[in-house]
Amino acid sequence: MKKATYRLFSLLLVFQLVALYSSATDGYFSTGYGTINKGFAGAGVAFYQGSLINGNPAATVFLGQQYQVGIDFFNPNRQYTIGGSPAADAMFPLAPGTIKSDSKLFLLPSAGANWMLNEKSSISAALFGNGGMNTDYPTMTFGDPSSKSTGVNLAQLFGNITYSHKLGEKHSIGVTGVISYQYFEAKGLASFAGFSSDASALSGNGKDNGFGYGFKIGYLGHLTENFAIGLTYQSKEYMSEFKDYAGLFAEQGDFDIPSSWTAGISWEFVSDLTLIADAKAIHYNEVKSIGNPMLPNLMQGPLGGDAGAGFGWENIMVYKVGLNYAGLDTWEFRCGASFGKNPVPESEVLFNILAPGVIENQLALGLSKAVGSKGNKIHFAVNYAMNSSVKGDNPMAQGQTIEVEMNQLELELGFSF
Repeated sequence: MKKATYRLFSLLLVFQLVALYSSATDGYFSTGYGTINKGFAGAGVAFYQGSLINGNPAATVFLGQQYQVGIDFFNPNRQYTIGGSPAADAMFPLAPGTIKSDSKLFLLPSAGANWMLNEKSSISAALFGNGGMNTDYPTMTFGDPSSKSTGVNLAQLFGNITYSHKLGEKHSIGVTGVISYQYFEAKGLASFAGFSSDASALSGNGKDNGFGYGFKIGYLGHLTENFAIGLTYQSKEYMSEFKDYAGLFAEQGDFDIPSSWTAGISWEFVSDLTLIADAKAIHYNEVKSIGNPMLPNLMQGPLGGDAGAGFGWENIMVYKVGLNYAGLDTWEFRCGASFGKNPVPESEVLFNILAPGVIENQLALGLSKAVGSKGNKIHFAVNYAMNSSVKGDNPMAQGQTIEVEMNQLELELGFSF
């Protein structure tokens, strides 16, 4: 690898660690990775052109030698509204009104490189951030007198190394080794001390770090000249515990990253016009700190215990569809849409004030422009996650309602060479 490539990855790693924040569209995962993929709202497991940044590991062998960088500008907007009149004997009433989260504009870079080992195999490396959870409410939402604001910040960084191999000319398989880093911080939660197994490891302890590992496997098959199928499975990421928040997260601070699988097609049904469609499943209930319900767990076992309360997120299916048009000389145009059920049920709105990952539908547009004669391209994508909300009763204050709400706008610029 050239010195310039080392320097580029080193710079991006530093930038990630300094500027890594969270956006949430597929629950707390990003809707897509890399500028091309985001132009389809995350579809493309069978479209090898967008595979370099966390795509199908079987697809990168079709890319040839390629380098790619991108920068994502995203604007998440999150808020909660407390309504109704709680009963006089309510255990945990909240102050009425609508509160919007601060921290509304973030930058997140990504980078990838693919090298051909021979005509049949390649190896690639990619560095990128995931989604996550981030809220920063300028109020004592849960009545914690030790903090003037309330919220959490979960951010994740991944390094992928992928080997991709052709089986004949039309089929390929691939495997990715994943190294993961995440950090977490919580503030304004000290009022839950009476429900915690360790009140000193509940809130206000600054950033805690975790490291982990996992893998991803994939298959890509061009069944005809114009039709391909793709399959991937992403394993659960086994992360070290957040010891500073062992009194908050179930299993003494455990916060693994759930597994997922994706299946999809690409079909050039008209010359230069390709239809892309994916179905993706995310298994949030594999991780107790995410999937455990708040009640009855909060009353039956302490926060941080093996059966401690979590965010109550459900497993979800997300369906994505896109179109790519490559019939205008040096230009390509794309669009996409993503549809899914949010993972937060009405019964879990209290804890999910902290993590309102309730987006269901998203629209995307994108384009690419060839620059020069050496295969260089500029890419652009815009994504709008349409406003979505969940409203339910405060389970600890009869007569009071809680509505959590979110929308998001993303702009990403990329360059491949």
